[in-house]
Amino acid sequence: MASIIPVKEFAERRRRLMELMAPDSIAILPAAPERVRNRDVLHPFRQDSDFQYLTGFGEPEAVLVLIPGREHGESVLFCKERNPEKELWDGFLAGPEGAIERFGLDDAFPVSDIDDILPGMIEGRSRVYYPLGKDQNFDTRVMDWIKVIRSKVRTGAHPPGEFVALEHLLHDLRLYKSANEIKVMAKAGEISAEAHCRAMKRARKGGYEYHLEAELIHTFMAHGARSTAYPSIVGAGVNGCILHYIENTAPLKDGDLVLIDAGCELECYAADITRTFPVSGRFSEPQRALYEVVLAAQYAAIDAVRPGNHWNQPHEAALTVLTRGLIELGLLQGTVEDAIAAEAYKPFFMHRTGHWLGLDVHDVGDYKVGDAWRQLEPGMVLTVEPGLYVAPDNTAVDPKWRGIGIRIEDDVVVTKDGCRVLTDAVPKTVDDIESLMAG
Repeated sequence: MASIIPVKEFAERRRRLMELMAPDSIAILPAAPERVRNRDVLHPFRQDSDFQYLTGFGEPEAVLVLIPGREHGESVLFCKERNPEKELWDGFLAGPEGAIERFGLDDAFPVSDIDDILPGMIEGRSRVYYPLGKDQNFDTRVMDWIKVIRSKVRTGAHPPGEFVALEHLLHDLRLYKSANEIKVMAKAGEISAEAHCRAMKRARKGGYEYHLEAELIHTFMAHGARSTAYPSIVGAGVNGCILHYIENTAPLKDGDLVLIDAGCELECYAADITRTFPVSGRFSEPQRALYEVVLAAQYAAIDAVRPGNHWNQPHEAALTVLTRGLIELGLLQGTVEDAIAAEAYKPFFMHRTGHWLGLDVHDVGDYKVGDAWRQLEPGMVLTVEPGLYVAPDNTAVDPKWRGIGIRIEDDVVVTKDGCRVLTDAVPKTVDDIESLMAG
């Protein structure tokens, strides 16, 4: 599958980052390390999101160095050399030549030479942008390079005087998605929506949660998305009331709802969808009543996703609808305003209504600027996911409500005149869900 994001876009991202860097500075960013699963077996490699954003380079043991104004090229990559014998076992490597030809880097060196080359690049630079604390082993290497430079001060060497968190500049860039990024995320949303539809169609009494998880993974893989964006949640019955339930081993029982929170990862970009549906294909009256409240809350929240509104307005809109619905159904007492002020809703709705979405499922970007909620702007992508969860041991409510967990989640991009839902190909009204399952 050809990449949707062209090489020139990665180069443009590096250029924009360097424009924000102080004069006489250098940025150093290592690739994600490989992780041992057990003995000589590694976990599947997944590139560090910041590194992916700036390079599109999917190999471990690599280091990106950005040096604004460097005569022989500002974007430098240290990476593994080509090795035909090793590649026979572990797969193709780009090598320094491929890093320049295929990934558009200005210059590249073998990563085995980094101890000899990089200190000379750092020397004379006043500021180092680096994600300190992210990788302890690499932190130690960086400090060793600084010590090498400091040891030569008497011979005229100039060590950097300041370290600055690279994330401060980079994560604000990542918050605003380009047209190509939105294309990738829309495709991930389409694949994930099809997977949710497939799981709904396959749900039946006598199956298990992991049978539905298998349908999700099958659909992701069949469309070229080689991994999930996060561990899939398939919670049947009371398991739907556990927010991060991932055991996925319980049986599917007639009369239960199933809450599936799952999305694929495509070109390292995440989709994140939640749907809730009945094993039998028909909602009971209590299930339908609570579901309609959550759906109305989601519609209200999505309607509040528009430029000029601040980050918290979709949450506030959802919270008002959820609280009103709980009062009307008799699960809460009093007025909507008083119930919200007293946080009386919290036993039933204990999380936020959304989060940023992108290369990370809980993506980077500040939610507040100073003390004020951040304003929504075109290109930002967020989830909208209100829910209601009635604990099975909540004796304060009528037994008919107990053990019902419902969440409805979609991925939404802010546009210049409102918003666009990227994941609306999977049904979410009661009638549409029942119709799909009946078919």
